[in-house]
Order: sequence, then structure tokens, then C-alpha cells
Amino acid sequence: MYIIKLDAIDSTNTYLKDLVSVGLPNDYTVVVAETQAKGRGQMGAKWQAEKGKNLTVSVFKRMPSFKVSNQFYISMSVSLAIFKALSTFKIPQLHIKWPNDILSADKKLCGILIENVIKNNALQGTVVGFGLNVNQKFFDNLPKASSMSLVTGVLYNRDEVLAEILKQLKFYFEALEAERLTEIKLEYESLLFRKNKPSTFITPKNEYFTGIIKGVAENGLLQVLTEDEIIKTFELKEVQLLY
Repeated sequence: MYIIKLDAIDSTNTYLKDLVSVGLPNDYTVVVAETQAKGRGQMGAKWQAEKGKNLTVSVFKRMPSFKVSNQFYISMSVSLAIFKALSTFKIPQLHIKWPNDILSADKKLCGILIENVIKNNALQGTVVGFGLNVNQKFFDNLPKASSMSLVTGVLYNRDEVLAEILKQLKFYFEALEAERLTEIKLEYESLLFRKNKPSTFITPKNEYFTGIIKGVAENGLLQVLTEDEIIKTFELKEVQLLY
């Protein structure tokens, strides 16, 4: 692996995407920043992280033979890799909140942003960005945020945590390349937050409804069993789980 360590940067994903625009980097080119000025999350959300306390990382992986239609399997695999890595550090009550937040109980520890490189309808590679709260103790106006240290009382060596995540990423990318897609999807669905439990959702029009998460479709849409006993599918922008 080729690891680039930076003190301050706008965004590790943007840095890697700039490299991609010149030419595809080597497999597992890793960018680690002490702080990001413009860290990004899903749907344009800003990612907040205290300098020197957390991991803000992006990884490039070439995916020359992977089908564009299977893009969500990359998201599932990355979620599983970080889940497994945190499991080795005995983080309690881990779940994956669709599509790819990592929770301990109902507190968010990690956000993931995946930006695939597609040219001429072919997937060339993927930029996997993640922000993991490791040793941060205070979160301003973020009641659902927490860190590894807050939930266990342990101070972690960030290099050790990163090494374990990269090890698990490699394992799951190899599973992808071996086309173990059914296995990946079943494992991902088994770890979904609030799966098979009655939950409340809200739409962008502030309409509330109750449903039960059953899994995800091949393209990543969330499958929810609604009160009228119909399984409906939703994109990320179409529904929000309240918890």
C-alpha cells in the first residue's frame, strides 16, 4: 500500500480524485489527513472532526472488471470492512445504518463516502472515503455522534486502527473480485440497524410513516415493509429513518 500522510487538506476524497484526473493511481493508494477543511459526507453533508483525534482517510482501488450495475456492492463491502475492523477493537453494539453509517448502539462513529470513477459506462476504480471518530470526546450540536473512545473508555492508537481497517478493506475487495456477491449482501443485511423492527420514517415532504426494514435491493435501494403489507423501495433522498 502507498500511504500519503497530510497535515491539512480540503478533502481526502478530492485529493485522490485530482490524482485520478491525471492518471489512475496504484491500487490501495491511501490518503490520510490530520484535518480536513471541507470534509464531506452523504448528500453534501459536512463531516466534522477534531484535529489529531480521528481518522479522515480515502483509499483508491482499481476496479477494471467490476460491473457498473453492481456499484452498491462496493458500499456494502466497505461498510463490512469497517464494521469488522471495529469489532476487533471490541466496540459494542455495532450496526450498519443504511446505506453505510457505522453505529455503536444508536450513536454514529463512522461515515463513508464512495465516489466511483466511471468512464464510457465502465467502472475504472473507486475512491473510498471515511471519517471515523476515534479519540474525540466532545461533539458540538451533534447529539447522535460518538467515538470509539467515548463508548469504551479506551484511548486508541490511530495507526493501529487504520492498519486493521486497511486489512479488512483488502479482504472485502478480494471478495468482490471473486464475485462473492450473494455472501456480501447477506452479511450486510444481517447487520442492518433496526432490521425487522417497526420503525418510523420521514419523507422530504415531512410525511411520517411506519415500516419495517427488510433489506436492500441489488441497486442499494432500501426495502421497507409498509403498514399495508407492501414492500416499497426508497433511495437515500426519498426517506429518513428516525431513531
